[in-house]
Amino acid sequence: MHWIALRWSLEADTPDAQQPLPTPEALGWWALQYTPHVAWQDEALMLEVSACERLWGGRLQMMRGLLAANPVPDARMLGAQGATSLIALARLRLFSRDEERPKNIPEGLPLDTLSAAHAHLDLLARLGCRTWGDVAALPRGGLTRRFGADLREALDKAWGLRPESHTWLTLPDVFEQKLELPALAVTAPELMWSANRLLMALQFWLRARQRGARALELQWTLDLKRFNGVNLPPHQQVTVRTAEPTQDMAHLRRLLSEKLALTTLAAPTSWLRLRTLETDPWAGASTSFLPEDNRKGDKLHEMVERLSVRLGAAQVVVPSAQADHRPERKQAWRPALQKDKAPEKVRKDAKAVASQPDALYPPWLLPEPLLLEMDGERPCYLGPLSKLIGPQRVEAGWWGDKNDGGQPAMRDYYVAESPEAGLVWIFRERPAARFSSGEVRWYLQGFYA
Repeated sequence: MHWIALRWSLEADTPDAQQPLPTPEALGWWALQYTPHVAWQDEALMLEVSACERLWGGRLQMMRGLLAANPVPDARMLGAQGATSLIALARLRLFSRDEERPKNIPEGLPLDTLSAAHAHLDLLARLGCRTWGDVAALPRGGLTRRFGADLREALDKAWGLRPESHTWLTLPDVFEQKLELPALAVTAPELMWSANRLLMALQFWLRARQRGARALELQWTLDLKRFNGVNLPPHQQVTVRTAEPTQDMAHLRRLLSEKLALTTLAAPTSWLRLRTLETDPWAGASTSFLPEDNRKGDKLHEMVERLSVRLGAAQVVVPSAQADHRPERKQAWRPALQKDKAPEKVRKDAKAVASQPDALYPPWLLPEPLLLEMDGERPCYLGPLSKLIGPQRVEAGWWGDKNDGGQPAMRDYYVAESPEAGLVWIFRERPAARFSSGEVRWYLQGFYA
């Protein structure tokens, strides 16, 4: 067996550190990337690494890697090793007090580094016991009767005479953590400092679970039941959604800040809770050696998400392909943060319709087709039009769904040239489309310039 004991403490010269300490549970999740055997013991995080230390290059290399990967840069991270958890914890306590370790371990370890002996230090000192070895040399029966079985059992575990038992940390299936605020918050932006601790815990959970966050809920508990004679709900909350799965806490922090800046607290707040509403498998990101592929600045979807939070989800929209051959019905608009709920077959049909290889679609469509004047049998738009390419026949909308706002279409499309407007996209509505007596109508629907 081989144990590593870790402990974090804020530096004395940075009492107002920008990054708070994560919750103890979150630090345990971070350590799970090194070994599955992680447990808290008193003030230290204990890692049993005998089965996996070779994967990290040995004990020394693993210890260096742990210290270099400190998850809290604003805090000092201390570490110590030992053959048992009690020895590793005792050496960590000596290191934190800047005391040299004794030559003989565990016999020479000071007695105050053993948690089971804390309640009996004065009496043991009067008996002349200063180290673990002094207490271990006492008669077992008398030691147990005088000081209880816990002290004797702890010494047996330290010498490896009795097996150790620990409750190992495990990852929950869904992230949810609560945190008591250091002081009552009266404005929503005040919640952000404490929310950072929960976001750090979320990051460790996402990495350990190989998931990306899609939707989060930050909830706070109101400290009052009534305010100005009005009954208050027990909680308030805000929800943050992203267009793509993410593990970027800086981005989620900005989204939460935008949400909280637009929120008014109904009453002072005492507790925070953060939980995941939706996560997706995390595929990671591939990188390139080519400098032009490594773009700097915010990603496009991150900017869209921030604008959706700031302006409202309905104000930021993206195009969505539709399974319809009518040009004016091929595309619809939906909120950028709304998932496309169309069945897979409908999405494939829409993509196939939107990308016809023999179609020369213009980049600019008119909101409504413009009825053209005729010069004999030639349509006119700023002069007579000369047909260059066509026809491309479209027959769609015959199913007659009047609720969608579209009309049945039986059209022949052409690319034409106008003397003044350049290349235009026109179509001829075939008489059968309106069951007329043979009248031919021409419409302008788009421009190429």
